[in-house]
This record gives sequence, structure tokens and C-alpha cells, in this order.
Amino acid sequence: MSTSETTSRPIQFARAGSGPVAIAYPNMALVKYWGKRDESLILPVTSSLSMTLDIFPTTTRVTLRPKAAVDTVTLNGRRVPPQTRVRVERFLDLVRDMAGRSEPARVETNNTVPTGAGLASSASGFAALAAAATAAYGVELDARALSRLARRGSGSACRSIFGGFVTWHAGTGFGAAGDESCYAEPIECALDVALVVAIVDAEPKALPSRTAMRHSVATSPFYLPWATASRTDLEQVHAALAAGDLERAGQIAEHNALGMHAVLLAARPAIRYLAPRSLRILDRIERLRADGISAYATIDAGPNVAVLCARHDAARVVVALRELDDTMAIRIAHPGPGVTVTGGDQR
Repeated sequence: MSTSETTSRPIQFARAGSGPVAIAYPNMALVKYWGKRDESLILPVTSSLSMTLDIFPTTTRVTLRPKAAVDTVTLNGRRVPPQTRVRVERFLDLVRDMAGRSEPARVETNNTVPTGAGLASSASGFAALAAAATAAYGVELDARALSRLARRGSGSACRSIFGGFVTWHAGTGFGAAGDESCYAEPIECALDVALVVAIVDAEPKALPSRTAMRHSVATSPFYLPWATASRTDLEQVHAALAAGDLERAGQIAEHNALGMHAVLLAARPAIRYLAPRSLRILDRIERLRADGISAYATIDAGPNVAVLCARHDAARVVVALRELDDTMAIRIAHPGPGVTVTGGDQR
């Protein structure tokens, strides 16, 4: 178990290259995205709200290779599995279609967040890929359009285009109209908060989020009630953040997250991402509140727990969680930046 500094430095590439480099950060949803009304365009059933973190950056470089036969994709210096390569290639095809170009690319990504462990690695990954690929192929997009593009790779990636607190509008309809109305944008927050991220398992999940989402939406009797409640949750969290009401925002975020996990547990067969250590952390958070510390849990599709609290209470939350000896690592995150791009114009 360890704690470390608030921010993480992006990993540097081992060799020089001419392609643009993008850096994006994961986001943690306070009102969750769970369920699609359109699988191909990744249009969600409900809107969501998140905080972009200032830890765990993903750094991606895209270099065009006109003489190559195919795209190459590496993650942390290693070739990715075939299914991941196909997913990246399909995303690059979207960018190539927009640019009217066909050159293959070399995609080099370095992740500092555990991949596939419920810590939004796909959000930062596809946000960085969207920014680097559009720069490499000479596609000029405003921030809203870039968020719509990132969404096509991974839904929550649209929120990592922006820093701070972000709303992802589900939009309305299907097809082109649904695509146009489905985007993320930053919102105001009057709170000075931290998210204390307690990592209890950094290994990839046995069941990927996409598969779990599809299965639970199709089979869980709790899904529609949760989705209906999420619409109200979004309105109330948005108002609480604007008013600087941490207690209200935290209560709703915790209920929304636990409701999502109830949906998973009620699926047939059940999906269980929560681990015994996750539950012990939830118990400790309740004790913190009993001791007068405003601390509230949120959990994405995995066992790792993030604790929303005031910035000045973050160190006390860390101490309380360390006493459990149930975590591999504890990190303090604050609202972080949106995606950035440097270098490389290959037009």
C-alpha cells in the first residue's frame, strides 16, 4: 500500500517521433453512464456528470506512415491484443473518413492508470487518441465536435476532452440527429474538492464494461428504475455543485453509484464487481461521516472506490483508509485539465 503525490507526470516515449502527442486524463462519474440506446454511435440512455482527474494521464502519439501496409498499435511499449488493435483501427477509420485520407498510422500509448480495472482507462485513452489522431490527419474540430468523436471510441471519453466538472448530454433521437445532440461540455462548480482513489485491485476485470453494460441493461429488473432516477440525480447534483453543497452532491453521487451496482447484482446471471475490500471501504466511509467528515463514495464498473470530500479533508480520509490495510494504493486527485496536444502537423 502506498500514497503518492497529487499529480502524475505523463510517461515519455522511448524514441523520438514526428507525430503529434496528446495527453488526457481519466474522469470519475458522479452520476453514472450505464446503458446505450444506440450501440454503433454509442448514444447513452441517460446523461451523466463527472470530474476529470489530475492523476493517471494517458499519453498518445499518432505518426502517419504512408509506406506502411497496416496500422500498428502499442500500449506501454508492447503490441496490443488483436481485439484492441481492431477497436483502434476502426476509430482511426472514422478520422481518416473525416480527413479524406487513407495513410496507416503508428499509435503509441502510455497509460499510467491500470487498464480495464474500472478506473476509466478507456476514457483517457480514447480522448487522447481522438486529439492526437485528428491533429495527425489534419482534421480541425472544435471542443464539442472532438467530444462527439471521442465518444465513438469509448462513451466516457467524451467527458475527458474537458477539465474540471463535465456533463455529457445524452441528446435525443438516433442516427445523425442523435449523434449531433450527444456531446460533453464543462460546467461550473463552487466546491473545492478532492477524490481519494482507493485501489483494491489493479488487474483487468474478468468481464469488460461493454459486455457487462449490455447484459445488465437487457436482464436486470432494476435497470429502468435506476435510469429514471438518474435523470433526477443529474439535475440535483448539478444544482448542488453550483451551490457549493458538498453534502447533497456526495449523497446523490453515492446513491447513484450503489444503484448502478444494484443493477449489476440483479442481472441474470448477476455481475459482481464489488469485492469484500470494497465493502469494508464503504463501511469506513460511513464511520468518517459519523465522525463529522463529509466523505462520500463513488464506484465505477470495478472494485476500486473513490471518495469525494473537501480538499482540506483528503489527508484525513487517506489516514482512515490506510488503517484498513485493504488497498494496494491510495491516490489523491483534484479537478484536472482537459486534453492537450503538442507537436506534429503532418498535412
